[in-house]
Amino acid sequence: MTAWRIGETEILRIPEQLGPNAMAPDAFFPGLDRALLETHRAWLEPTYYDRAADRLISSIHSWLIRHNGRTILLDGCAGNHKNRPFNPRFHMLNTPFLERLAAVGTTPEAVDMVLCTHLHADHVGWNTRLLDGRWVPTFPNARYLFSRTEHDHWRPTAETPGPRAEVYADSVLPVVEAGLVELLDGAAQLDTGLFVDPAPGHTPGHVVLRLEAPRQSALFCGDVVHHPLQLYAPEMNSAFCECGPEARTTRRRVLEHCAEAGTLLFPTHFGPPHVAGVKREGAAFAPDFAAGTAARSTP
Repeated sequence: MTAWRIGETEILRIPEQLGPNAMAPDAFFPGLDRALLETHRAWLEPTYYDRAADRLISSIHSWLIRHNGRTILLDGCAGNHKNRPFNPRFHMLNTPFLERLAAVGTTPEAVDMVLCTHLHADHVGWNTRLLDGRWVPTFPNARYLFSRTEHDHWRPTAETPGPRAEVYADSVLPVVEAGLVELLDGAAQLDTGLFVDPAPGHTPGHVVLRLEAPRQSALFCGDVVHHPLQLYAPEMNSAFCECGPEARTTRRRVLEHCAEAGTLLFPTHFGPPHVAGVKREGAAFAPDFAAGTAARSTP
């Protein structure tokens, strides 16, 4: 597994899958100017764009953060055995995610905290696992942290049949019923140097995690930024951003913060090398993958 170090904090990427999106680029990013793809094709191919298939490439992974004696899992991928006919990338998976966690020396029982940036299907799947025909918390000793705004936005959908109700029922409700959930109101400090900040737009209660260490910092952006191409076009929302204007405002704010503070961006869906610095480029930005590579360490 690839690892990074920010101050005394170790960060490991726990992969679930890497591959093409189910949707064409201009369906995933409505209004995409195809000239933007052509302009950046030299570095996008083949890591971030498959030209033959006309699909953007994305990763689905969790971040495992070892900070101040705590083990924190950020975002839970799509999970195994989940009924997701609306997206073949998430449907009835059987991946060795827990084995990959074990490979870096972490058991589900050792995880102290699970933070979901938002409650979309590919960020909550490993909240639970199927055991004897029941969905049970995967991390039984952890506190599961969600934004209250996010949880309340999703909870009513459980009363209406459909994909969102099913995601809530199998990946959120079991940890709520187990008494493991802590709902966050606004910004919060989780530990020394570790902060949750509201980042609405992609979903109403989306949050980001900010890690501050002497001379170094990191920002785990969830789906504020899906793909490196958005740095060059920060106004470009995905088809899954629920409040477009707010998503654009949040994205620009996050990218400006990273560019000004020299903060490394840790997205959930970037392909390798997965982590980047952010540089200004005119009125937009550009990824600095060398900065992310420089922060790597041996796990």
